[in-house]
Amino acid sequence: MRTVSAAHLAERPDRLPLGIKLGFGVGDLGGNLFFTVMGFYLLAYLTDSFGLAAAAAGTAIALGKVWDAVTDPAVGYLSDRTRTRWGRRRPYMAVGAVFLFIFMILMFTNPGLTTDTGKFVWALVIYCLLNTAYTLVNIPYGSLTPELTGDFDERTTLNGFRMSFAVVGTLVGAGTVLPLVAAFGGDPSGWAITGGIMGAVMAVSTFITVFVVREQLGAPLVDQVRIIRSYLQVLRQKPFLTVLIPYALHMTGIAIVQASLIYFFRYIYDAEELFVLALLCLLVSCLVFIPIWVVISRSIGKKRAYNLGMGLLATAVVVFFFVGVSLPVWFSFVTFAVAGIGLSTNYVMPWSLVPDAIEYDFAEHGRRREGVFYGMWTFVSKLGSAFGLGLTGWILAIFGYIEPGVVGLDPEQPASAVLGIRLLTGPVPAFFFAAGIVVLSFYPITKEVYAQIIEKVAARESTAG
Repeated sequence: MRTVSAAHLAERPDRLPLGIKLGFGVGDLGGNLFFTVMGFYLLAYLTDSFGLAAAAAGTAIALGKVWDAVTDPAVGYLSDRTRTRWGRRRPYMAVGAVFLFIFMILMFTNPGLTTDTGKFVWALVIYCLLNTAYTLVNIPYGSLTPELTGDFDERTTLNGFRMSFAVVGTLVGAGTVLPLVAAFGGDPSGWAITGGIMGAVMAVSTFITVFVVREQLGAPLVDQVRIIRSYLQVLRQKPFLTVLIPYALHMTGIAIVQASLIYFFRYIYDAEELFVLALLCLLVSCLVFIPIWVVISRSIGKKRAYNLGMGLLATAVVVFFFVGVSLPVWFSFVTFAVAGIGLSTNYVMPWSLVPDAIEYDFAEHGRRREGVFYGMWTFVSKLGSAFGLGLTGWILAIFGYIEPGVVGLDPEQPASAVLGIRLLTGPVPAFFFAAGIVVLSFYPITKEVYAQIIEKVAARESTAG
């Protein structure tokens, strides 16, 4: 087994240059652009433009996300064991970026299918291929974090840069998709062209990171153990498990809100054109508060900051359920601005907590296996998203949602469907947010505990050197 040398520890500087932070951070602009387009628009596109029934569309998305989750650990495992002149991670990112562009176009294209079965198969297969391309980018990208710096607070700062770009990507997706679709002729050509534009932005942002960030060529290879054994081992680590489960629960709730919110504006407010404005209120607030939460976390700790933010988000969606339907639409803008304050913690805190859990693993066992951790991280969180997206489609079907018979002509929804949409934008996601808060309360690594972990890491590395 190859271990890390003391020289390699020195190669991970405590303070990173601004250019590296920016070059690393911009990679997640494309990542969250993908997340936004898929989360906020894909289900509505499949039901109201592509012509799939709500239950079938939800099932296709859920199965595609499950496939996405399955491929994550495999890519993480392979990238841990890859060794090239360009590093372990960046070759995968470059290949994935090209295919992201291709499959984003196909995802929003109907090749002339008219039957329900044909549409379901097309949506499922293309979504699986699209998610595979995203995995080739996202897993190696996330695995770069602990290789760039070992400092407790610098990791939070690094992820603050990353998530600031992530929110920019989210803003681009939230604010430009529907206007671009309309500008390019609406259905169906508008969606295909918009998919291509989004895919091009994703590819370019990834290539910026590939060319700017340099991996440590001396980064160690993990020991050669079986892949299933590797993932079972990391699941036995309490610090990792107690941040993994909350993140998966939170992503389930967020996926539900994302997929269902456009239905609220389309059928309850009868003001789909204001949906983009509501998203901007949510996401601008989120962007503004990312650096504020970074500062707050240094005073009260990452765990407390994360729980406080997600508690605020849960409260906001519950309030929206009870009074959103009876108050003017402007109230939703205020509610989502408040919700964005809480949501911003989900952009920073979990990604700064998991590297600490990885450091704990090395301190205890002497193995560097970042790809395994990040592979399992996205595997479980994407299972949560898959369940959330599938649940949204299934609840819409159960409550009697009526798909448009003609594209562009929205039917009047029954009272039961209206109730289902309201539940999906309120109590249902709030339940998952609250459950995540409870589990995260057991996360054991504080700043003081982390200092002890680093002492063990330094002792292990100096011995190896």
